[in-house]
Amino acid sequence: MAKRACLQLVLFHKTAANGSPGGNDSPGGGDKKRTFKVELCFAAKIPMSAIAQAIRSQESENSQEALKVLDIILRQHSAKQGCLLVRQSFFHNNPDNFVDLDGGVMGCRGFHSSFRGTQSGLSLNIDVSTTMIVKPGPVIEFLLANQKVDHPDKIDWQKAKRALENLRVKTITANSEFKIIGLSDRSCNEQMFSLRQRNGNNGDFDAVEITVYDYFVKNKGMDLRYSANLPGINVGRPKRPIYFPIELCSLIPLQRYTKALSTLQRSSLVEKSRQNPQDRMSVLNELKAGNGDDIFPRNGRWNFTNKKLIQTCCVDKWAVVNFSARCVVRKLIQDLIRNASAKGIQMDDPLDVFEESPSLKRAPVARRVDDMFEQIKSKLPGAPKFLLCLLPERKNCEVYGPWKRKCLAEFGIVTQCLAPQKVNDQYLLNVLLKINAKLGGINSLLQIEASSAIPLVSNKPTIILGMDVSHGQPGQSDRPSIAAVVSSHQWPLISKYRASVHTQSPKLEMMSSLFKPRGTEDDGLIRESLIDFYTSSGKRKPDQVIIFRDGVSESQFTQVINIELDQIIEGTTRPIHYHVLHDEIGFSADDLQELVHSLSYVYQRSTTAISVVAPVCYAHLAAARVGTFLKFEDMSDTSSSQGGHTSVGSIPVPELPRLHEKVRSSMFFC
Repeated sequence: MAKRACLQLVLFHKTAANGSPGGNDSPGGGDKKRTFKVELCFAAKIPMSAIAQAIRSQESENSQEALKVLDIILRQHSAKQGCLLVRQSFFHNNPDNFVDLDGGVMGCRGFHSSFRGTQSGLSLNIDVSTTMIVKPGPVIEFLLANQKVDHPDKIDWQKAKRALENLRVKTITANSEFKIIGLSDRSCNEQMFSLRQRNGNNGDFDAVEITVYDYFVKNKGMDLRYSANLPGINVGRPKRPIYFPIELCSLIPLQRYTKALSTLQRSSLVEKSRQNPQDRMSVLNELKAGNGDDIFPRNGRWNFTNKKLIQTCCVDKWAVVNFSARCVVRKLIQDLIRNASAKGIQMDDPLDVFEESPSLKRAPVARRVDDMFEQIKSKLPGAPKFLLCLLPERKNCEVYGPWKRKCLAEFGIVTQCLAPQKVNDQYLLNVLLKINAKLGGINSLLQIEASSAIPLVSNKPTIILGMDVSHGQPGQSDRPSIAAVVSSHQWPLISKYRASVHTQSPKLEMMSSLFKPRGTEDDGLIRESLIDFYTSSGKRKPDQVIIFRDGVSESQFTQVINIELDQIIEGTTRPIHYHVLHDEIGFSADDLQELVHSLSYVYQRSTTAISVVAPVCYAHLAAARVGTFLKFEDMSDTSSSQGGHTSVGSIPVPELPRLHEKVRSSMFFC
């Protein structure tokens, strides 16, 4: 057996411009070849028969070395799962195992493991272990907590430099991890560096001096709120610094805190580490509400009694339109504002209440809707941000579709409809959940979502898609089907979505508009979703795409793969069966089940777990909501005026009106 072996590795990597921030995406970066020589040395020959002997409880002189091999294999498996390894212990990135010790430090519970030969054979010894980690999240929040100050101006930056050195961060602008080597000598609006810029088309570069702040604001289009007067984080090398503003940097999870704990931190660790077996709740059964309160679902249900919503909108510049003759509007408004305040939503008094004229009650529905908007335009100084619509009888009345179309497609106004026959506080809470989600808020978060600990999804930019097709009612064979794609945005969240919808041939289940060439452009549903993800997720493209497709029978699986997947590449409370048709991410069964379970708890319209993942439910809602646009249309008129598209052997299909840009990325369907 050879005692030594040499390998030569040649690596290509992107280099940054001299001193420029931004790393791999910096102007002036180029490919650079680096060569490494790696020498592998023979250490020892371990007879694996010693393990078989240990299993039979027969110790030998090589048993301990053989068992160490098993320990190494077990540690390597934990490392592949993303665990933090500390000697013989391993720690998962699971918020259920974290205890806050104050000062930006957390205790992390994990396991100590080792194989042992016993009288009964080979045993795996597992014991509880604890280590200290730095609290992950925005760097500025860690520094404020670590130094116990309430404003960045009060931070001791020399102390901050020592606390941050060698920690690893992720940035909004680059999908990479960086090690902190220090801080800039000056604030971001004073720290200069040389930026290489192309001079014309001759391939030459000029060096220009620019501040770190101006680079990110002007060259990168970033909205920096407080970084101008703070030092930047240096993730380069001593002679080739690379600076990032602090507000763009977040500490990654599972980084050991190796400094001594204070007396209070030590006592807090002892107290908070005590854990009864019954307190070991599954992390998927823990939600986050406002003010950092925990909500513990029971049997898949939870409620917001004495709880606030986690991220609330501000309902201002809004009005009420009343098509109902049975509602005491003023009392409903007072009750709605009172319930909103209890959930943390700031809701102003409405600008006005618009009543439908009694003479129009029997008029054509289009005239009733137009008249209401004429009132709004004549009495309000500008377009309202939100309209509460009181329907005349039930939610699926004839006013509903034309009203939604007018608001969403023509004026770009978020609207919520309700049928005010039986109104109580619980009814109004359900209405407020929808309003908050539509106006950009979040009602609740999973803990693993808040701490970016969802397996595989939180580690890489991942877009989650839900797809569904809505068909006409029986007897409406000529009504177009509506295809909807709902996509997640603001990664790493999995609770916020937006929708794209297109019409297609009646009763066609396969989605024909995922990739839709129009001249030299792609007007398909997937492209819309990818662009929104890019703009809402810090200008990052998704590395991974996860698709949940509803309404496909087993006989249609091949069609989905051959038709829909090709287009994409081109741009539980009740048992539900999921089929994995294609997986390039490499989910394990456990990780995929955990993701599916998580997505059953993020449905913003309810306080219960749902039987189908939220993106699919949203796709169904979006298709149904926008389907009401066509409900009362003259199909022949629409086809001629909108310019429909066709599929092979089918009649022309009318296109839907495009949603107004003001509501296009909202959860209007919620």
